[in-house]
Amino acid sequence: MNRELFLSLSSGLVFSLLITFLAYRRGSLSQSGAAGALVVGTIIFGLGGWVWGVALGVFFVSSSLLSHFKEREKAAVAEKFEKGHRRDAGQVFANGGLGALIAVLSAVVPAAVVPRDLWFFLFIGVMATVTADTWATELGTLSRRPPRLITSGRTVEVGTSGGVSPLGTGVSFAGGLLIGLTAGLLAPVAGLLPWSAALPLTLVGALSGAAGSLIDSLLGATVQQIYYCDTCGKETERQVHRCGTTTRPLRGWSWMNNDLVNLISSLGGGLAAALLAAWLLA
Repeated sequence: MNRELFLSLSSGLVFSLLITFLAYRRGSLSQSGAAGALVVGTIIFGLGGWVWGVALGVFFVSSSLLSHFKEREKAAVAEKFEKGHRRDAGQVFANGGLGALIAVLSAVVPAAVVPRDLWFFLFIGVMATVTADTWATELGTLSRRPPRLITSGRTVEVGTSGGVSPLGTGVSFAGGLLIGLTAGLLAPVAGLLPWSAALPLTLVGALSGAAGSLIDSLLGATVQQIYYCDTCGKETERQVHRCGTTTRPLRGWSWMNNDLVNLISSLGGGLAAALLAAWLLA
């Protein structure tokens, strides 16, 4: 390992340790989630660079803060979700694992084969998507208007997989916009892109985040495994409902859980960002 790579990974480790420790103390990460966040953060910061690391940090910090926002109001719909706001390793890798893989590929694939800018755009699209989707989940559930299923427009209960609302869609756009703005402001400072790319990159983040979030909703409404609790008469992502009843499969594919849906949708957002960047920055 050369000296420059060692220093980059060491800096990434320190950066990740700080954020992970604070998140764990605040109750945003389980023990396995903390270990996963440490790995993901070190790889992204160490191999991608500090702009990549800051983008990851913006996603993680903003999402963690929102998960604690109006917890009492959101508690009523928490039973529908497979996992709580205390993220485990599965959730961490579903949200950040693809970004870490992109960082590794950006470091090992020669620039003559795949330009480094392309890896950066893919990464920003992934981060924009996971931010947009998390914001939509955390704030969309507070909407006073009932969501509608993205496939049929049918009114569904708050928290139903595949349900969308004006509030949720709006905040998903805002989440992607924040990642795009972060990249647009910092990439020129780091010399990754010219200042003329700042505004287009901001737009790339907003649009790719919204696109990835909609892909997540579409998968949630069609192929994600959803269960039904006969005791409570409610749909849920849990195999064992909060009341203790073992649920029965209602719809979707047995292997398509929420973590996999997040991973696929973030890939879709990354590809959308790459295509948008190729068009806007050509």
